[in-house]
Amino acid sequence: MGSAKDLRVAPIRAADARRFISRNHYSGKVVNNSQLHFGVFLDKRLQGAMQFGPSTDKRRTISLVSGTKWNGFLELNRMAFSQFLPRNSESRAIGVALRIIRKHYPEIEWILSYADATQCGDGAIYRASGFVLTKVEKNTTLYRMPNGEVCAQLTFADGHKGGGAAKRRHGYREGEGPSRFLRRVNAVPVPGFQLRYIYFLNPAARERLTVPILPFSKIAEMGATMYRGERTRPKQATPGTTSEAAGQNRPGRSNSQPEAI
Repeated sequence: MGSAKDLRVAPIRAADARRFISRNHYSGKVVNNSQLHFGVFLDKRLQGAMQFGPSTDKRRTISLVSGTKWNGFLELNRMAFSQFLPRNSESRAIGVALRIIRKHYPEIEWILSYADATQCGDGAIYRASGFVLTKVEKNTTLYRMPNGEVCAQLTFADGHKGGGAAKRRHGYREGEGPSRFLRRVNAVPVPGFQLRYIYFLNPAARERLTVPILPFSKIAEMGATMYRGERTRPKQATPGTTSEAAGQNRPGRSNSQPEAI
């Protein structure tokens, strides 16, 4: 199987990233407006993918770090990794992707990402990769639809890009509004937590953070621990050694040179 040092991380085509994410991410969904995509290769085979792009609610999240320019941050929208990757591959792959972004997109000061502790994990990969924790809150945005599908509330907002298929699938009425629609169809919030993490490509940006940095112990304190969709974290699954598939595109350049680990 080799080790994490045998991996290669390089930019890949959007179509290849979307194909891999849709097959391997626990949600089965991709972020269509992602613009920066990385593949993780082992023995020349694609075994992981990461999508970076604009935050879903960019006008709000940009204020997390004061003075951030409109093109000054990205969100790690989606990532998925094969079960065949060696131990610690995820954090190593993220680390290389972040170094590539820092080198080729110096205007990007920080990276935002979320851990879904309703269906997946509490972000051990992020903690192992040097992200800081800035929020742990009970889920109020993910809903289980009558057919079992999990959708974000924002999907049913008027004008939301990319939500058309879900609206048609679930019988959304234009102009209805997400809250009214979700009540009408008896959708229920998915129990669990959402955790927000930030990584500073520019260390100086950390001084401009407008929200507190939380200790990682806050996760267990709030009962938000999750590992591979299970509430109880196995004893051997400690931060930095777990294998979670998380998930969740501004740079238009696609000529970044591949960087091997």
